[in-house]
Amino acid sequence: MIVTTKQLFEIAYGKYAVGAYNINNMEQCMGLFRGCVDSKAPFIIQLSKGARDYTHKLMLEGIIRAAEQIFPDAIYAVHLDHGDEKTCIDCINSGFYSSVMIDASSESFDENVRITKLVTDLAHAKGIAVEAELGQLGGVEEHVNVDEANAKLTNPDDVKRFVSATGCDALACAIGTSHGAFKFTGSQGLHFDVLAEIQKRVPGFPLVMHGSSSVPQEEVARINAAGGNLKGAKGVDDNQFKRAAELGVTKINIDTDGRLVWCRVHREMFRDKPEVFDLRPPGKIFMAEYAKFIAAKNVKLGSAGQIDAIRALLAK
Repeated sequence: MIVTTKQLFEIAYGKYAVGAYNINNMEQCMGLFRGCVDSKAPFIIQLSKGARDYTHKLMLEGIIRAAEQIFPDAIYAVHLDHGDEKTCIDCINSGFYSSVMIDASSESFDENVRITKLVTDLAHAKGIAVEAELGQLGGVEEHVNVDEANAKLTNPDDVKRFVSATGCDALACAIGTSHGAFKFTGSQGLHFDVLAEIQKRVPGFPLVMHGSSSVPQEEVARINAAGGNLKGAKGVDDNQFKRAAELGVTKINIDTDGRLVWCRVHREMFRDKPEVFDLRPPGKIFMAEYAKFIAAKNVKLGSAGQIDAIRALLAK
């Protein structure tokens, strides 16, 4: 059952966060749906601009439509992650997406407002929710590349003005997370003081944490033991998700972790069974491993076990 992110956020606000997971292929999609159904959690399936170009946007849409038939108990939103103006408009007009993210955070404040409002007006006319971004996360994710020196925390004083001017439905805030597998150097971490100030400015308004993969050290170690070279990879402590949810974060984006599970499964398979050339054995292992990872992550987010209550509320 496809719903909008706005519907999920209204139910989750202040209690738990909904996991937003990026996919690029059938195996990730199947593992994601299985993990969320097994843990009885709502979720957001994210397609980035790069994912839509990887094969063809219609291919991913077809995979998701098939998964909806295979897993009729799933409740989820389909979301465009880090879209530019052109991609957002294409997704809005497609009739498939229930939510889009317009990322004009690299522009000036006024230009960010202009672009975000344009996309929001178009989306709302078709019942589609909009996520915007204010401030800039560091790190690398596909076409998003911001070095640590140029990363900018969201200024709480700008938030209310931005939300009022654009009419967006959720706001991605820069509070210390970053994209990719190398999120932190030294002892830096999340700025909960900034997050608390943002919530004070816009109480009840859904906030989003990007770049929130935990980069499990066991996965990193296993990848390196199987020939990888991920030295110094470090992510967000997922024990902090609950505190973030209490401060208004209703959506937490996780992409890198799924890639790490994929990498670990395939590296170990080809190391231990060099005679294997069939893509299906590692694919089956990955789908099962990713489903377990997703179910465990939903427990950390607090979304596990919420699906029956959500279904009842949506039926009213």
